[in-house]
Amino acid sequence: MPIGVDYGGTKIEAIAIAEDGEELSRRRVATPRHDYPGSITAITKLVSEVRELSGLHEAPVGIGIPGAVAGDGRVFNGNSTWLIGQPLAQDLSQAMGCEVSVANDANCFVLSEAIDGAGRGAGIVFGAILGTGVGGGLVVEGRMVAGASGMAGEWGHSPLPIGDLSEYPGPECFCGRRGCIEQWLSGPGLEADYARDCGLTPGTGPRVQEIVARAQGGEDQAENAIQRHRRRLARALAGVVNVIDPDVIILGGGVSNLPGLAEELPELMRPHVYSTHSVATVRRAVFGDSSGVRGAARIARASKVT
Repeated sequence: MPIGVDYGGTKIEAIAIAEDGEELSRRRVATPRHDYPGSITAITKLVSEVRELSGLHEAPVGIGIPGAVAGDGRVFNGNSTWLIGQPLAQDLSQAMGCEVSVANDANCFVLSEAIDGAGRGAGIVFGAILGTGVGGGLVVEGRMVAGASGMAGEWGHSPLPIGDLSEYPGPECFCGRRGCIEQWLSGPGLEADYARDCGLTPGTGPRVQEIVARAQGGEDQAENAIQRHRRRLARALAGVVNVIDPDVIILGGGVSNLPGLAEELPELMRPHVYSTHSVATVRRAVFGDSSGVRGAARIARASKVT
């Protein structure tokens, strides 16, 4: 019975689950930002508390992080920049006295949903996380696919397929490119698009929840922003379907809760999908925000990564 840890930019959460997926104990603390040694201490203490509460003193530990792990065990491409270049798994193993598995948090999210969530029983499962950023992960026949460099499924920094010339070259991204999927489809991306359409400076307009409320109240600009987001997401996911032909696409993150999103996407995707026999379905995550930490526990137990 494993313990999973979800390491985020603002909070660290740990959970112990039984073999059947039942939650045994859960704890969370604030993330010591820009403090790598403090993070090691916080994770170690949190895992100790969860072990004590659940009685799983010898349980293996898996951790999901916003980044990837290179062949030498060091973290790269993470937005928690204080982790970059650090041998996280090695340092945690020494601190805890046990083996620790580390994986990308989006991959953990998809693994959880593929095993006993919205993708249960499916052969190929792609997960798209739409939140403050945009991430993705891939599970094939129950195995998390990390890829040659640990970045398989990370579609957020691929360019958005252009729908019309007004979208070119697209907003600047922190990665140094323009027009990345993340800059269009994340929560801040939707907010910035609405602000631009209203003549506001991006970052000064309403948040996603307020845009939804305005659309429901009959405001055309808000409704148009939501519809643009929906069509862009459909084009982006159609590209995934054309490459990997998944059985199921699972949506996670706060933006995935936009009203009607999962239900309308299949029809919006259809004109952009090459196969006339695509069977891909779109579903929301069953475990919501808990999918990541549950998936981290799964990698601790199985180490099913290719």
